[in-house]
Amino acid sequence: MGEAPEIQLRVLSEDEKLNEDSVEQQTNGNQSTTITQQRTYKWWLLMTIYTFFLLSGQSVATLLGRLYYDKGGNSKWLATIVQVVGFPILIPLYYLPSYKSSHTSNITANPPSLLVLSGMYFGLGLLLAAGCLLYSVGLLYLPVSTYSLICASQLAFNALFSFFFNSQKFTPFIINSLVLLTISSTLLVFQNDSSGSTQVPRAKYVIGFVCTVAASAGYGLMLSLTQLCFQKILKKQTFKAVLDMIIYQ
Repeated sequence: MGEAPEIQLRVLSEDEKLNEDSVEQQTNGNQSTTITQQRTYKWWLLMTIYTFFLLSGQSVATLLGRLYYDKGGNSKWLATIVQVVGFPILIPLYYLPSYKSSHTSNITANPPSLLVLSGMYFGLGLLLAAGCLLYSVGLLYLPVSTYSLICASQLAFNALFSFFFNSQKFTPFIINSLVLLTISSTLLVFQNDSSGSTQVPRAKYVIGFVCTVAASAGYGLMLSLTQLCFQKILKKQTFKAVLDMIIYQ
């Protein structure tokens, strides 16, 4: 009879320990859920900021390029160079404290050789230069509205090349966007902008259309190849790796 209270006390202590463990697990689960939600909010906030900068930057660049041609400019090479001439602004980012700490803590064991890195940056740089030149030709011969709509076909090429190079799956939203972009871009080739005062001949209009579509396809290919290089060659997506990819191109 004397052992019964002891056994009862042991059972109670084990029950209390189980309750404490369950409470601790529930608390940890709530904390992890809160952290995940915070990360989700932060991710969406960053995506919103990046999207705003991207759309505003491309819109301003397109309008300034059209203004250059309308005011008498005729150098396609100058219009090509100015599309990427702002890259030195990124060089001071190399001296940020956060960059230095991430650089020292993300050193790969087997980094790629200098020859492989040079070939990668040179090839992607040539692809970028060709795309910028084709965009300049397209903007020279096309109205801004037509040019902007055709440039939107880059999303279709992004999805296509990402499917082959980055294992991106097609969703109903992506397929719907591809169909709408393809139809709108195809219809534009048969329509000149009659509202403008400077009418472009049909042959130059077609050249501008083809160059813009080719530039959009080349840029979509470059983005997919860049992601593939991060995965297969660099094997990291650190702050330094992204800066090197932009500046060396």
